[in-house]
Amino acid sequence: MNWNAISFDWNQARSFLAVAEEGSLSAAATALKVTQPTITRQLAALEADLGVMLFERTGRSVSLTQACLDLLDHVRTMANGANAVSLSASGRSQAIAGLVRVTAAEMTAAYVLPPMLDRLAAVAPDLEIEIVTDNDVRDLLRREADIAIRHVRPEQSDLVAKRVSEDAMRFYATDKYLDTHGIPKIGESVVAHQFVSFGDFERVAAYLKPIGLDLVRSNFRYTSNSQFAEWEIARNGLAIAIMTDRIAVGFPEFRPVLPELDPFQMPMWLVSHRELHTSRRIRLVFDLLAEWLER
Repeated sequence: MNWNAISFDWNQARSFLAVAEEGSLSAAATALKVTQPTITRQLAALEADLGVMLFERTGRSVSLTQACLDLLDHVRTMANGANAVSLSASGRSQAIAGLVRVTAAEMTAAYVLPPMLDRLAAVAPDLEIEIVTDNDVRDLLRREADIAIRHVRPEQSDLVAKRVSEDAMRFYATDKYLDTHGIPKIGESVVAHQFVSFGDFERVAAYLKPIGLDLVRSNFRYTSNSQFAEWEIARNGLAIAIMTDRIAVGFPEFRPVLPELDPFQMPMWLVSHRELHTSRRIRLVFDLLAEWLER
């Protein structure tokens, strides 16, 4: 290729094509988001370099000369090439690589998410996943996380939510607890048992009373603001805990108790910020999580 013969200025050619297709200097300036004097200056420079007149000014519009028509297809080819370069670069910037932050409650983060990471690594080996334990949707609004797994649908309009499952939750106790305290049953005997509360026991007790469990403070010797601590208290045979079947199935030392009660239903929502939902890497993780959690 004769590089010395290539002296075409793409900015001038871009202005030339915009004027030819938009029909006026002002319309071309608007389309290219530059000033009209800039368009005029670039056209004058191009005409000077080529030694031809490209346009005839007729009031506010322009007429294309024969020289302009002769060049137009060639400049359009240049524009198509430039557009292809831009699209290719854009595709690279949308590569499925980089960091995605997923936030979830403790037990979900520890026992639900890790088993799907192998599949995610196989599909997108250049992704990095950070798992953040939290229960607040504000981390999405503050852009501290990209995707959240929540049990309540967020109300903020900037967030996109998809209901991916509804997990059954029931009471569980270990063999150690049952050997020591006996099998709990609805009625008077249940007051002799210990339950571990995640958070405020009064709120939990008020939730359980309508279903036939009239519990008092003495039934909640142990409380914790940590799901891990709650589950470990029960795992050590000290109390009965409520847990989703999805998680409890991984702990063979636990047995479901109080079978006469219908399981609680815990919805699971997958949430992302509306703007971030257009990112290829975040969309991939979102879709794979949805598929995994829907099982």
